[in-house]
Amino acid sequence: MKIGILGLGEGRSTMSAVLKSDKLELKMVCDRNIELCKHRAEEFNFHSYTTNYEDLLNDAEIDIIAIYTPDHLHAEHVKQALLHGKHVVCTKPFIDDLSKAAELLELVEQSGKKVFVGQSSRFFEPMKKQRKDYEAGLIGDLITVEAYYHADHRWFLEKPWSLQQAFKWLYGGLSHPVDFIRWYLPDIEEVMGYGMLSSNGAKGGLKNPDTMHFIFKAKDGRIARVSGCYTGPVQPVTRDSEMSCILRGTEGCSQGDYMDLRYAITDNTGEERIITWEHKLKHYFRFEGKSHHAGEYQNYLEYFADSITEGYTAYPDIKEGIGTIALLQAMDRSLQSGKPVKVDDIFTEFNLTVNELSA
Repeated sequence: MKIGILGLGEGRSTMSAVLKSDKLELKMVCDRNIELCKHRAEEFNFHSYTTNYEDLLNDAEIDIIAIYTPDHLHAEHVKQALLHGKHVVCTKPFIDDLSKAAELLELVEQSGKKVFVGQSSRFFEPMKKQRKDYEAGLIGDLITVEAYYHADHRWFLEKPWSLQQAFKWLYGGLSHPVDFIRWYLPDIEEVMGYGMLSSNGAKGGLKNPDTMHFIFKAKDGRIARVSGCYTGPVQPVTRDSEMSCILRGTEGCSQGDYMDLRYAITDNTGEERIITWEHKLKHYFRFEGKSHHAGEYQNYLEYFADSITEGYTAYPDIKEGIGTIALLQAMDRSLQSGKPVKVDDIFTEFNLTVNELSA
């Protein structure tokens, strides 16, 4: 499948992923910053670039457009790709305005094209193994999920846009562990959370909470929790990972770590195992230590390409992507009100039905 990439900041990892893949061919890349285009051309020795999105849209050979632009541009960029008959990969979070969701759902239906949300952490080796073991029944029936993302991202405050009122760690960071919750408990009914702006965050110029804890309740009564802390020191990686997903089941328990290639499980036989994948470090992390994770991108792009050629649905699809945004907005409202928020109220507000969004 031939692919075009829009946005060459985060799209850097996507360029690496496609150029190393046997299932995809890079046709053209695009960024409105011509200097960034030239830089990527030199970095990857790939010189088919443009500053005009129309060039990607009008290239009949391009099957897939991969979108890595700022969040507020996603809806329009996805819309144009669908109108031009392209399959779409869009980085998370999918869209920032649910008023545009119904139109995009209709366009997917009309075009017959697929939309896949690049929720990359699902495609990291420990999380892939955790999901496989869960589906194989190694921990029995799921009781609860705990996920977190705790990182010292004070360096991130050097980016001027991170200090704007519009920037929220809720969407920029916590969307990763929230996606883990929805992966295992897709029918979250209600959420309650508290957040605060830490003294470190305030000193750095942040405008919104950098420390948050949430409790979720699913429609079947199961509960889960998520936490995020972003402007303070963290534990040594031998003790803890910046991001983790813990599944507690009736017969076992498992934990997938990120960005460390480490997974632990107590299975239904009582056997305890810790698995690592150091031999795959170069696949997953290709630039500047662990600041870019191109291996996950390659994993999910190949999964999406296979879904097109083999005719299955690649998840998270557009429905799941919209559902996650609705949940994040419910979380945001809970932070502001200090009260529980029902997710269905968000769907109703934007004229979206649960049935319409069922996977």
